[in-house]
Amino acid sequence: MQHLDPHQRPPDGIRNVYKRYQKMKLKELDQDQDIIDLSSDVSVSAGSRVRLVKEWTSDELSAIFGVGLHIIPSLLPPEIQHLLLSRLLHRDLSNPAHLTNIHTHYKVSYPPLSPPTTQSSTSPSFFSLPPSAPSVIATPIDPTIHKPLNISQLLNKKLRWTTLGGQYDWTAKRYPEAAPPPFPLDIKELLEGVFTDTKAEAAIVNLYSPGDTLSVHRDVAEASSTGLVSISLGCDAIFVIGTSVPDDHGAEGQEKVLALRLRSGSAVYMSGASRFAWHGVPQIVPGTCPEYLRDWPGTPDGGGQYEEWKGWMARKRVNLNVRQMQD
Repeated sequence: MQHLDPHQRPPDGIRNVYKRYQKMKLKELDQDQDIIDLSSDVSVSAGSRVRLVKEWTSDELSAIFGVGLHIIPSLLPPEIQHLLLSRLLHRDLSNPAHLTNIHTHYKVSYPPLSPPTTQSSTSPSFFSLPPSAPSVIATPIDPTIHKPLNISQLLNKKLRWTTLGGQYDWTAKRYPEAAPPPFPLDIKELLEGVFTDTKAEAAIVNLYSPGDTLSVHRDVAEASSTGLVSISLGCDAIFVIGTSVPDDHGAEGQEKVLALRLRSGSAVYMSGASRFAWHGVPQIVPGTCPEYLRDWPGTPDGGGQYEEWKGWMARKRVNLNVRQMQD
């Protein structure tokens, strides 16, 4: 297990590549020869238990990260992406045990469980509230600094992430000593069934819109060097990952950087030499959400429960980033 400073400044070479892609327009992205594009024309059967379709490799990647960086396009078929989104953003987001960026400055009013019917009860969801609802859903802890939020402001703009399992403290950059809430069992079994070396103990679910970024950083808070799992849903993201390759004498050498275009349903597994690599997201590519996800949480036929939110996902990228906290 390495001991790395979470506050250390990223190398300039990696930061410069990040800035380059942060400013790049769609046409330039489509024509850029340096981006590893995770598009795939391989169809996947929903009945197949193992959905690891194709792994991208190259001599350059192996020279930088050995066999530790795995890039898997089309890991999850469309119907599983739908189901995963619903579990994360209906069920898990509505669980008060899973903290969000909103909790730092607000007290959040959670949606109640709907009354049981003759068939079943409906799981609570923030999307059960119509986007036009004017009522306050998040009350500021200090009203002199922040304004109250209604449901549209919360879900469309302000909500940036929620946590599962271990509740990482982004201010202190550490995990609390208290026992974490249970990690959702169905998601845990799904991920551990594919990435068998990593126990799903903590996750951050990032919600991005075009214009949002994730600065270059390393994930060093965990007391485990097992691999990180990253699942992409929705709009494409440009993902930059890099490290310094030691010279022949073991000293810090030339910085090596890769840029990936992550599409919906793809996965990145950072293990081995890539586990503590610098990485970031300089751009969410607008207009790239696949057609089969654009209507979520509504439905194409308009007959679902959340129709007033239909099209919400067309402007979003949801990233599930999972790690093991301790060996």
